[in-house]
Amino acid sequence: MNKRILLVEDEKNIARFIELELKYEQFDVTVTHDGREGLSKALENKFDCILLDVMLPGLNGIEVCRRIRAQLNVPIILITARDAVMDRVAGLDAGADDYIVKPFAIEELLARIRSILRRVGNTENQEVAETIQVRDLIIKPQSYEVYFENNKLELTKTEYDLLKLLCENKNRVCERDMILQSVWGYSSEVETNVVDVYIRHLRSKLKTQYEPYIETVRGVGYVVRE
Repeated sequence: MNKRILLVEDEKNIARFIELELKYEQFDVTVTHDGREGLSKALENKFDCILLDVMLPGLNGIEVCRRIRAQLNVPIILITARDAVMDRVAGLDAGADDYIVKPFAIEELLARIRSILRRVGNTENQEVAETIQVRDLIIKPQSYEVYFENNKLELTKTEYDLLKLLCENKNRVCERDMILQSVWGYSSEVETNVVDVYIRHLRSKLKTQYEPYIETVRGVGYVVRE
């Protein structure tokens, strides 16, 4: 069964080009050029991935992303302008799983889509695994659930993947390049601050009066310690 992709892009020539390339790669593609319509389609239909431009009429892409993420865990790839660093950071803060910068090569976009779909597929199809526990943090890979101090945590797909990686390697420092490769699934010139953004997300959800769960090793990466 072909994977379904929602493309929300107001520049119709770009949207048409992306649509044709995706269809050539055997994806089922739904296209909309308006933020509010894109949000409506995302919430009313089941998609395997959403490509979301930032500059949209009706409702900007950051807000669309935030509202989708509040209800769904569908992977979201943000499409941003080259000089819009704050848009990229805001998009990640809003729950986007990845971003791609205009102008981009279609091969890179396709690679990012395949990568994010593999990550989702690996999670859905993984065999029943043992529970991962670090102090009062419990990860249940078989049910895709995370509990912290007996409360269930609501995490995005990328937040979950990052936390699971750190906990699977507890007491070992995970370098930034290793995190990017393992969680985002590709080697590219993505700014390493994408890792920092998601670490900040996790820390805000793992607040404790004791030693923090995620420790920064300056100049190297991050580690979860018992």
